[in-house]
Amino acid sequence: MRRQRFPPGRRAYYGRPMDAQAKLHRRNKWTWSVGTIGRDMTYTFITTYLIYFLTNVLTLSDWVLYWVSGLMLATRLVDCVLDIVMGSIVDNTRTRWGSYKPWILGGVLASGTFTLLLVADLGARDASFIVAFELIYLCWSLSWTTNDIPYWSLLPALSLTQKLREQMGSLARIFAAIGQAVIVLSVIPVTTMLTPSVGARGAWLIYVADFVIIMVIGQFTTLVGTKIPTLVVDQQRIKVRELFSIVFHNDQLLWIAIGMILFMTGYSTTVTFGTYYFQYIFHNLSMYSPFGGVLIGAQIVAFIVFPVLRRHFTRRVLYSGAIILVAVGYVGFFFSPMNILVIGAFGLILFFGVGIVNVLMLAFLTDTVDYGHWKFGHRNTAVTFAVQPFINKVGAALAAEIVALILIASGETAAAQGNTDILPDNGVLLIKIMMIIMPLALILIGYVIYRWKWRIDEKFHAQMLADLHDRGQLVDEDENESVAG
Repeated sequence: MRRQRFPPGRRAYYGRPMDAQAKLHRRNKWTWSVGTIGRDMTYTFITTYLIYFLTNVLTLSDWVLYWVSGLMLATRLVDCVLDIVMGSIVDNTRTRWGSYKPWILGGVLASGTFTLLLVADLGARDASFIVAFELIYLCWSLSWTTNDIPYWSLLPALSLTQKLREQMGSLARIFAAIGQAVIVLSVIPVTTMLTPSVGARGAWLIYVADFVIIMVIGQFTTLVGTKIPTLVVDQQRIKVRELFSIVFHNDQLLWIAIGMILFMTGYSTTVTFGTYYFQYIFHNLSMYSPFGGVLIGAQIVAFIVFPVLRRHFTRRVLYSGAIILVAVGYVGFFFSPMNILVIGAFGLILFFGVGIVNVLMLAFLTDTVDYGHWKFGHRNTAVTFAVQPFINKVGAALAAEIVALILIASGETAAAQGNTDILPDNGVLLIKIMMIIMPLALILIGYVIYRWKWRIDEKFHAQMLADLHDRGQLVDEDENESVAG
């Protein structure tokens, strides 16, 4: 068979000639996606292991933990509202480097600094500790928002085509899962190994410093590598009084946000309980890291196969199938014996389904940007996409508070201070219920909301883009099937 030859200057892309547009999409896909590695290392540590650091490394007393966890929850909920304001600031920004990149740069440098301060020595574990920790946590949360919103807002700004967005979203999730896996696999072994030489506080500080450096490098790759095409006709700036109407009048954004908050609250609660499950229920903390790594591997597989599955199934079918897998995984995990193979099997089923939902969540949010543009006549990418960190923050904040309160109620904090791994039977049952049954209930309620209210299917999305082109509100980016692959 004769090998296909391409004209000079044109390389193969998905087996076809690759023009300048295709080269730009491939470059943007990789340089944008790789930026998630260090970001998700940092985010995983803050949302999942900061509470473990407070309870099992600093061994905070119950009253200090009550105040710290409560203030963390309040901070994240207030910051969620500020996300919308930050979105408007980004949308209104006009610089030679665009609307997004200046905020991405400033946000990553500031959030990296405050991440280090969260595990720095803040003195005695008294009221002064609570005040200092809360101030640092507030600064971390605000600086993270400054980076998070413009970073994820790049996705709908880089392409209008659903397939390309899904490819970029799945690749970004792969890199994010790699970052998450590195933390899950290394946090306990590495800090344990470093503790004899530098002490527990020093070990955690060195560990955090390493992934902060990785985060900065990854974000610089995105800043330097991505090139934002002109897709949208220039529009007027957003007025402050219009901010929340943009979100609350976008019915599709509102309903999917509610469903995803329920999902993320349940999922984050399960993940945050992970170390405690293996320490106090499975009674083998050393198994946590390899177990967590395998489960993240299941998510990575889901991210990889997602584009293949999309060739054969609609988003609604994929979401329904993923929820079934999640439900089977949760129920099996709850009733499984203390056998790592059985627990692992149900964990793989659960986290494969979670991986599919994570990619779909990005896809749904990007479509609500187009929906808002189609419905209201103006495009508010960053304001709309501010709901992405809003969902994650609310879910993580509620999960952290749930876990903190259950740890106190179950007797875990007393066990940690007494240096024992034994909990009362009712404490073990309480942790299992709040780790498995409660999250499953929240996820199922979110799915019901999706089936009841979501209407942006593939056909409707194509019609919206066609209408926007006809109105002269979009620039034709000339994307066809040869580019989408």
